[in-house]
Amino acid sequence: MQKIPVAGPSITEKEIRYVTDAVTHAWYSNANMYHDRFEKAFAAYIGRKYCIALPSCTSALHLALASAGVTIGDEVIVPDLTWIATAAPISYMGATPVFVDVDSKTWCLDAKSFEANITPLTKAVITVNLYGSMPDMDAISDIAQRHKVAVIEDAAESIGSLYKDRKAGSFGLASTFSFHGSKTLTTGEGGMLATDDEEFHRRCLFLRDHGRARGDKMFWNDAVAYKYKMSSLQAALGLAQIERVEELVSYKRQIFGWYQEELKDVEGITLNYEPPVVKNSFWMVTIILDSGLGITKEQLMKDLAEKNIDSRPFFYPLSLLPAYQSLPQAKSARERNVVSYRISPYGLNLPSGLNITHDHVIYITKNLKDILATKRSTAKHTSP
Repeated sequence: MQKIPVAGPSITEKEIRYVTDAVTHAWYSNANMYHDRFEKAFAAYIGRKYCIALPSCTSALHLALASAGVTIGDEVIVPDLTWIATAAPISYMGATPVFVDVDSKTWCLDAKSFEANITPLTKAVITVNLYGSMPDMDAISDIAQRHKVAVIEDAAESIGSLYKDRKAGSFGLASTFSFHGSKTLTTGEGGMLATDDEEFHRRCLFLRDHGRARGDKMFWNDAVAYKYKMSSLQAALGLAQIERVEELVSYKRQIFGWYQEELKDVEGITLNYEPPVVKNSFWMVTIILDSGLGITKEQLMKDLAEKNIDSRPFFYPLSLLPAYQSLPQAKSARERNVVSYRISPYGLNLPSGLNITHDHVIYITKNLKDILATKRSTAKHTSP
């Protein structure tokens, strides 16, 4: 078996045709033709009024925080279990990230932990739809409204997910998406910022273009801002992908279904949870090992790699990373975020790319079951 990658896109003739057309025609007066189509199609799909195509989800979060007025001295709440890209833009603004715990089933922001960590300095909360799941958005929205805290939805990993009857990315003041090559919908690199607030949208457009106000005077800047733009080639690729989004999400769910069927009788592992009010797009198929097995994620990843099976570790708690260990609140986060610290050491992502077949899943799960059986047998014979 050749090495099975952990993630990757689905590219068809449609994507190649659109990108070829963009590189041929999206110049001069047509320079924004694919941006406009991609942004409108994306907004229509998630149910937002406005979308802005950007270089990354990180830049989208940065732009959202800047446009929301987050500044030095403010606090922004984030779940402890997420990629650093969720929290880094908070530091860009000179604000302080406050790491809170996650729900034990969804692995997303825990509403009670969110409310318990709100202070007079809290300006915003960034929710994260981890691996395609979604948190209790009703509770989070209610808490945020009562405390006058802006909600920014990090929907980077959740295109196609649903909370009740609403698409991921349709909540809060703003939402952000990633189109990295590993994501369900890709532009190679890239991101999207979405909002329903017209004034906020105008502010984002202003800040993403070097602080230039719309008008007749060229190269006249009212503020020092950013250059956050997507290329026409990326936008063309994104348009083709959003036109195929239901197909892509359906296949992601099919991949999860294969894993679920093959692993349903295996003791000691937990797969992604899908709450009754959520449709999970399962960006990544994830397993959490029972701590009683005595196997860490790093050990299992090494064993799978020997079988040419790629995998990824579940995110490490942000409060554990050297990048944040000097923050005064990181120590208290390490003490209070018990769910995050219980899950992370034993979680990993299995191959979930859009090139995965049923035969791949059978091969992966067979080897996973064999590895776990060997570990159990070894532990049984070495125990006193």
